[in-house]
Amino acid sequence: MLDLTFETPKPKVIAGAKHDWELVIGMEVHAQVASQAKLFSGASTKFGAEPNSNVAFVDAAMPGMLPVVNEYCIEQAVRTGLGLKAEINLTSAFDRKNYFYPDLPQGYQISQLYHPLVGEGEIIVDMEPGIARLVRIERIHVEQDAGKSIHDMDPHMSFVDLNRTGVALMEIVSRPDIRGPEEAAAYVTKLRQILRYLGTCDGNMQNGNLRADVNVSVCRPGQYEKYQETQDFGHLGTRCEIKNMNSMRFIQQAIDYEAKRQIAILEAGGEIDQETRLYDPDKGETRSMRSKEEAHDYRYFPCPDLMPLEIEQGWVDDIAASLPELPDEKKARFVADFSLSEYDASVLTAEVANAAYFEEVASQAGDGKLAANWVINELFGRLKQEDHSIEDSPISPAQLAGIIKLIKSDAISGKIAKDLFEIVYTEGGDPEQIVEDRGMKQVTDTGAIETAVDEIIAANPAQVEKAKQNPKLAGWFVGQVMKATGGKANPKAVNQIVAAKLGL
Repeated sequence: MLDLTFETPKPKVIAGAKHDWELVIGMEVHAQVASQAKLFSGASTKFGAEPNSNVAFVDAAMPGMLPVVNEYCIEQAVRTGLGLKAEINLTSAFDRKNYFYPDLPQGYQISQLYHPLVGEGEIIVDMEPGIARLVRIERIHVEQDAGKSIHDMDPHMSFVDLNRTGVALMEIVSRPDIRGPEEAAAYVTKLRQILRYLGTCDGNMQNGNLRADVNVSVCRPGQYEKYQETQDFGHLGTRCEIKNMNSMRFIQQAIDYEAKRQIAILEAGGEIDQETRLYDPDKGETRSMRSKEEAHDYRYFPCPDLMPLEIEQGWVDDIAASLPELPDEKKARFVADFSLSEYDASVLTAEVANAAYFEEVASQAGDGKLAANWVINELFGRLKQEDHSIEDSPISPAQLAGIIKLIKSDAISGKIAKDLFEIVYTEGGDPEQIVEDRGMKQVTDTGAIETAVDEIIAANPAQVEKAKQNPKLAGWFVGQVMKATGGKANPKAVNQIVAAKLGL
């Protein structure tokens, strides 16, 4: 494992006109379960389908239609809980959460309030190399999504698309352990990474497959410590919930604005109303959506159409045995096995596909550090420049490993390797064959290099005298030799021969 230092969260202190204030943040992340069928029907979950084409009778709340639990969705939720080191409740139950939206045909949402599938867990949030914070997970419950109301297609009416209705969601609820906007974004980033490694949610925030509700409150310094001692939420101040955040940048901006808004109200002698708010990224502000409902406002009661959900420990154990290597474990292994820095290991393990690509390059090239350097600096840099992902890479792991092996064998220099990378990236082909066919091999014949050095020295006697007075100027001769050999001379050999000829 990595040698991590766990810090007590340092709150972001905001100076008001009269007092200093501290931020307290809790997150409710809605992650769409990666499943081809919905939670209670066999309708497709494919994104981008024609409106109202992925709708079964039960999704549309047709009379007499009863929900049937999709076992795979439950398995995915259990897998998520295990990945977050959470307690799996062998007995859980579904409840009806009653409220009206035009895109909620049943007039209620089937969720889990009293007996969730997953209990307490934790996430290690990386703040900087070697420094991490622990955010506690309170629960994960499974519920169905609502549909979508569309208001911008007609000036006089709204439209309803029920394709999302009934899609399985995991609501992942944290404790109020997050103390600043940057930490909130880091928490969602880490959670998204874990879900993608597990294969339980694709984490696509643009499509709404991962959305965060952010609970923000402010308190005076010292109040959070009292909460930690007593677990009395009264010490934390009244919270407001910012709904449906789907951008790390917007999450930070919304928290910052909301904290300052609450501080201004409190310092003016007012009180914070517990409410649900929306963030307007164009104006950079939150606005009121509705007063915050409590559980009793939704008239929760056990869903009469679904029996309590009972699962066996053996089934849970089988799922646990099939878990993949998770980001923290993979990062620690990369540091240990390939002698990488923690920063490089973090970059390479940020996405599971990136990690797999690197590991294949490293194993074929036989040099983890050199592979990491080329994957991070050359390949990732080029892909980012062209807005491509690793799946779109025109260079395969075998091709990149081939370039690295040519460097290690001194067949090509680092400069030639970059030219070769460009050729393979744009044209494809076998690196070794390209080097052979295009005469790109590095000149390692010391006799040929010595001849080139002699010619440069003979043609520049004044520069020779300057170099003898100032040895740093020997680099000029190295550059001239490399230029004369078309960059093919072995740089190490050139440096040695130049130094010997000049008597340095």
